[in-house]
Amino acid sequence: MQMETQTAAYICHGCGIADRIDTSQLEQVARDEGKISTVVHHDFLCSSAGVQQITKDIDEKSLSHVVLAACSARSKTDVFQFDSIAVSRANLREGVIWSHAEDAGAEDVQSSADDYMRMSCAEIRHMRQPSTNPKTGVNRRILVIGGGVSGMTAALETARTGYEVLLCEKSDRLGGWGAMLHRRVPLREPFSEPEDTGVATLIAQVQSEPGITVFLSSTIGRTSGAPGQFSVDIQNGVSTRTENVGAIVQASGFRNYDASNLPELGFGKSPDVVDQSGLEKLAVESNGTPIRRPSDNSEVECVVFIQCAGQRSEKENHLPYCSGHCCNTSIKQALYFKNANPNVDVNIIYDDLRTPGNSEDFYRSAQLKGVNFTKGSVESVDSIDGKLEVRFNDKILAQDSMMQVDMVVLATGQIPNSGQNIETEMEQSSSEVRIPVDSILNLDYRQGKDLPHLQNGFSDSHFICFPYETRRTGIYACGPVRRPMDIAQAMEDATGAAMKAIQAVESAYSGRAAHPRSGDLSFPSFRKEGCTQCKRCTVECPFGAIDEDERGYPVFNESRCRRCGTCMGACPVRVISFENYSVETVGQQIKAVDMPDEFEEKPRILVLACENDAYPALDMASRNQFHYSPIVRTIPVRCLGSVNSIWVTDALNSGYDGVMLMGCKRGEDYQCHFVKGSELAHDRMSKIDDTLEQLQLETQRVVTHEVEITDVSRVSQLINEYAQTIDEIGLNPFKGF
Repeated sequence: MQMETQTAAYICHGCGIADRIDTSQLEQVARDEGKISTVVHHDFLCSSAGVQQITKDIDEKSLSHVVLAACSARSKTDVFQFDSIAVSRANLREGVIWSHAEDAGAEDVQSSADDYMRMSCAEIRHMRQPSTNPKTGVNRRILVIGGGVSGMTAALETARTGYEVLLCEKSDRLGGWGAMLHRRVPLREPFSEPEDTGVATLIAQVQSEPGITVFLSSTIGRTSGAPGQFSVDIQNGVSTRTENVGAIVQASGFRNYDASNLPELGFGKSPDVVDQSGLEKLAVESNGTPIRRPSDNSEVECVVFIQCAGQRSEKENHLPYCSGHCCNTSIKQALYFKNANPNVDVNIIYDDLRTPGNSEDFYRSAQLKGVNFTKGSVESVDSIDGKLEVRFNDKILAQDSMMQVDMVVLATGQIPNSGQNIETEMEQSSSEVRIPVDSILNLDYRQGKDLPHLQNGFSDSHFICFPYETRRTGIYACGPVRRPMDIAQAMEDATGAAMKAIQAVESAYSGRAAHPRSGDLSFPSFRKEGCTQCKRCTVECPFGAIDEDERGYPVFNESRCRRCGTCMGACPVRVISFENYSVETVGQQIKAVDMPDEFEEKPRILVLACENDAYPALDMASRNQFHYSPIVRTIPVRCLGSVNSIWVTDALNSGYDGVMLMGCKRGEDYQCHFVKGSELAHDRMSKIDDTLEQLQLETQRVVTHEVEITDVSRVSQLINEYAQTIDEIGLNPFKGF
């Protein structure tokens, strides 16, 4: 350390810790090996008296570093909140006494506890409490792109909390698709009738809100910067206006699936075959009177709605996903006919009927009004003698059927207006949807002009853990650009995105991470003299937080940084670090373990567990009495992407018999909080096998697992099975060297 430190260790006796662990021996370890002069015991460290003791010592003894030997770092985070000092947590409760069965040997339990104390003491020696990011962004204005229901809702919710909003809409009016609807699916009880869309009221509220500046017929020509300091060019015709904002909400909406891809269903062959947006136009024109056929303006007497038209299908040019709103929309449109003329024969042919959000009451209301629902699969729609013949397979009667109707309505899906994809040059399967090429954001980022996309073109936000958050820090996606949804879901989505945007500008102002490590003051730094300009950190950063200067050295944009440490894991010369998380803080923990020699025949397994999924899964496993082997020593890492290969090498050289990496689920439905971290770690570790073989070590010495936070029983099983594997292949031959 480059500064003088004052360190103390606090040992908790509560929750059964003192019943199974010799805490006086822990104190001896802290004093003799950890070189910590002040060691304090307490019956319940998380009690008000315990916290007061720590706070008092911080003030009176000018403590800068503290070791808390108690429960998991995932527990009592609100209690053990000491912002002015560096804190290391030795996990004695979940990591030792709860994870090891009652019949585990006392010696093994004590050895585990002693090692965790050694590890915390080693970590704290190489930690510093981070200081605030010196390059903070101070702009608190928020830009919303898209003037539909999602965009207007996001703008209003933001402005009503006191933040200034710029609302940019590509067309010459607000409202988006919502403004083209005759009615909307009901939002409130009794969920029986289509309701007024409320879009006109929403537009009026936006126009009268003094905190919102609206730009119509405008697009974004360039976006650069970071949270708190974005610079955006708003283009209107030939004029360009540059504005500075702190965060961005992308609510660019969707376009309808092109029904001309469905000639077998009659679209394009007969004007009486329309999609749902086409029927909305007819309903607006009729304004409550009976809807008439486009071909001859005669009143419709029989109509068929065909669900999942061109969607939920793996056929070429079809959408493989469900668009969410279509079943409810067809029910709503069926009631357009029934409410205007109860004698109209209305039929909905579906494969699966999905009515989210209204507990099927809307569906029941349509049934009571005489709408017929048929489970079936439509094979063709043909125009014959002024009528439409719909041929379908009735799945209830298990027979082919046909009906003659006046109109057919196709329930087609939503395609997101996401802009350009970062992976447009990569091979795409024929079933994937081709997205528009016009950019929405025109980002000045090396990774591309727009937000990265998921497989079907939706903007990549963390659907499970962090909805709205994208791989571009400070830019949030909401509404149908993020996933298929209806108006009610879009409004809720927009509110969430607005809250995230507010969090981003406030976090940027204080130099803190917005997410997922909310409040983290650390940010990366590097030793320039050791940098080889390999650019691995720049390329592997999932968030575009690193560029290069003219000489090829990394330039860190701290306000974009998510503090995942992926750059640290990528660096082959180990020159990137954080003040409170570095190659040294983890490396020294690995080396601090008291390693049994080859004659003791006591194996050791190192587990590097992602703090977001794997580590809490381990905590919950021990809490639920899913015990695992006491030969394990676990170190939480910010993300598996932060794991530097030197840690694995050091572990094997130090005598560990096996190394387990536990990270989040990767792939298209990833659960990695940092998007690419788990994937990158798997790729790096796949190259370890060659090194192990050159050292004549079994490839089983290093394993990587995907662990979900719900894998409470599985995670302990993985450890126990791996312990058995190590027992079978034997001890590390480098043990004792």
